[in-house]
Amino acid sequence: MEELEQLIFRLCTAPGTPGGESPAAEAAAAELSGLAKVQTDRMGNLTAEFGNPNAREHVLLDAHLDQIGLIVTGIDENGFLKVGRCGGTDARVLPGGAVTVYGVETLCGVVCCTPPHLQEGGEDKVEPVDKMAVDVGLSHDEAEKLVHPGDRVLFRTNPKRLLGTRVSAAGLDNRAGVAVFCRCAQILKQEKLNCKVTVLFSAQEETGGAGAKTGAFAAQPTQAVAVDVSFAKQPGVPDVNLGSLGGGPMIGIAPVLSRSMTDRLIGLAEEKKIPWTREIMGGGTGTNSDEIATTGSGVPTALISVPLRYMHTPAEVIDLKDIENTAQLIAAYLREVG
Repeated sequence: MEELEQLIFRLCTAPGTPGGESPAAEAAAAELSGLAKVQTDRMGNLTAEFGNPNAREHVLLDAHLDQIGLIVTGIDENGFLKVGRCGGTDARVLPGGAVTVYGVETLCGVVCCTPPHLQEGGEDKVEPVDKMAVDVGLSHDEAEKLVHPGDRVLFRTNPKRLLGTRVSAAGLDNRAGVAVFCRCAQILKQEKLNCKVTVLFSAQEETGGAGAKTGAFAAQPTQAVAVDVSFAKQPGVPDVNLGSLGGGPMIGIAPVLSRSMTDRLIGLAEEKKIPWTREIMGGGTGTNSDEIATTGSGVPTALISVPLRYMHTPAEVIDLKDIENTAQLIAAYLREVG
């Protein structure tokens, strides 16, 4: 598991907010360059191809590259940076948090935090993100030279090893999915497949799925498997329709998803003795699988999710065993296609 841990750490260390995924794409390309033909497109998507290029079946494997963050919207007269959401950033975890500002220079900052003694509503009140500011320790004139509106801001954290096979990092949503496909490509490196495979590390999922729309349209696959993260059991969350850390991949069941693909994935998990759980959704999935399934004239699509705790915080947590088991399940599926 140590190699898998280091893969996750390398991927999570590279920044990649929606529309600014280039560093994350470069990190992913470095992992895949020896395993597949890699290229980027005008949308910021990274694609890699392997398998039989002339096969009748063409499987698209999608995981989004981007992570939630902030975007600089202005600089006030005292040098504090005004910010807005860039993706679904949780306002509750921001005050007092350390951040990195990617401006002309990379700067350290702190999200301003009003002492509860001075705040109406006390400790229970959280300001909306557009009312918050980032302190980079500069005057207005100094800040204007180094930071511009539109620059991106991310949590300033380092990936950490926890007990056993669990790790914590910002950006595991969805570098966990990226790691699954990197690991899957490693598993299949020496094997001959009867299908063509296109890996799509897509841009801008956290702001609407634009990368998946354009990437799936360009690839024109005959079927697709999307990998994202979903909710694992934790204190304070109703224990219904949740995964478990170390409990294996969560196989999605939803109206938009292909029932035959889902059933085969479940069958393979049982045959290979891979632990798994169902994730039931009565409408959309809230993932790129919604966009891919409705691309062009329609693409049969399955969804597999890696269980994750503390989503959209600087301390997301996964179990490396779930990365390995998800990669093994997808590898088993690809061996059968064609």
